[in-house]
Amino acid sequence: MTICFFSAQYLPTVGGVERYTWNLARRAVAAGHRAIVVTSALPGLPLHETDPDGIVIYRLPVWQVMGGRFPVLRPGRDFAGISRQLWAQKMDLCVVQTRMYTESIWAARKARKNGVKTIVIDHSTGYMPVGGGLVGACGRLYEHLACGLIRATKPDFYGVSAAVCRWLANFSVTPAGCLPNAVDPAALAAEAAAAPPTDWRKALGLAPGAPLVAYVGRLIPEKGAAPLAEAVAGMPGVGLVVAGEGPLLATLRQNLPKNIACPGSLPHPETAQLLCQADVYCLPTRYAEGFPTTLLEAAACHCAIVCTPTAGTEELLPGPGYGLFVDSTTPQAIRAALQTLLADEPLRRRCAEATYQNLCGRFTWDAVFAKIQEIANT
Repeated sequence: MTICFFSAQYLPTVGGVERYTWNLARRAVAAGHRAIVVTSALPGLPLHETDPDGIVIYRLPVWQVMGGRFPVLRPGRDFAGISRQLWAQKMDLCVVQTRMYTESIWAARKARKNGVKTIVIDHSTGYMPVGGGLVGACGRLYEHLACGLIRATKPDFYGVSAAVCRWLANFSVTPAGCLPNAVDPAALAAEAAAAPPTDWRKALGLAPGAPLVAYVGRLIPEKGAAPLAEAVAGMPGVGLVVAGEGPLLATLRQNLPKNIACPGSLPHPETAQLLCQADVYCLPTRYAEGFPTTLLEAAACHCAIVCTPTAGTEELLPGPGYGLFVDSTTPQAIRAALQTLLADEPLRRRCAEATYQNLCGRFTWDAVFAKIQEIANT
């Protein structure tokens, strides 16, 4: 069986959709199938290669719009050559990641023309943030147009969480089901153990066993890293590591107190190590998340969670005994929630364990890939 994954952004770009695609493609290869990933070209990377995992990768020429957040297909000789080579192959299933990219539209239309079964997996619960006023209205109009063009090819739509499935109703889409975001707890533990040892408490000048909070994600205003840093700055004896890249990195690094570190983007094994050391993972996001991978990774690392009620959290944290929600992303609200968990170790441990057990029962890559195989075989 050949499964072709279309993902406008892919590794080495770091993000939830990128790792979602990579994990499913790896499991396809491990199960004896052929996995193809079609993504956007990046400087210094070949347009066609087979990676060490055995995944065949095609990179399409693009214009990097919105600072690379929105790649737009760039027609030309290279694009035409890759397209001919790609679609000359027999495919059993096309998996299109998200409903809004130009690559998604192109993939859905070409798959329909070639008679290839196609599913679209959506990862968001809101419109892409492009600004307000006329710009924002144009962005929303484009998303409806793009989704309409994809919907016309009659693929089955899936969401990565129940909230995403509900959001798709805004585009007149009735999802066929949920293919949730997931993690591999054993692999994360192995990565953390293999990473070069970094004692984050020592690096921050904290006492052994001092409270440690972690944030991992893109550093954009909607994700809430700035108010989180302000919250922890007012908590003497508590450390915070903000790991990630983005336009806010330089601002966050200015005048940092000694108990806060912004190391930039960490290699994934070091991210897993950080989450294993942290007492609390905090994601006070206002972004239209689909199901944040970092929440799942934190749960897999037995880290208690403080977050806003965003997509996926209702499934990962289904009750008050699983974690704490903040309805406001002010530093004061975030600080209060952190203080509640950090001051009560038994509560923190109970929440972390309950969330870990829920994760292992519902949100693993093996379970998600089993559903993908069922879809391909029906």
